[in-house]
Amino acid sequence: MAHKVPVYDEEKIVAHVEYNANLDYWDGRNYTSGSTGRHLGLTVLKDGRFVLIHGTQWQGERDHAEIVSADEALQEVMRTNSLELLESARFKALKQLYDEKYGDQEMPEDE
Repeated sequence: MAHKVPVYDEEKIVAHVEYNANLDYWDGRNYTSGSTGRHLGLTVLKDGRFVLIHGTQWQGERDHAEIVSADEALQEVMRTNSLELLESARFKALKQLYDEKYGDQEMPEDE
């Protein structure tokens, strides 16, 4: 069952969001965000700000989330190879940013 996670902007809680780990990837043994017992998710607040959700399985630690810029959110999507998230309507702004920055970098093949 999903639970609510506090969202921090600097040291202040500004929202609570539903936990998700949609940036996790399969490392051959576990779903992870890069290190054992750590998970990562991304969501968007109604005002358009992006939220990076940090999940943990470690005793004594709590899940938390933070406000991040669109650039930071996009970097995490690319780092975790989660580009399919950009097809979701909720991440439309990230898809536009991706297309602007990275959409046409490859040289066309010779005809």
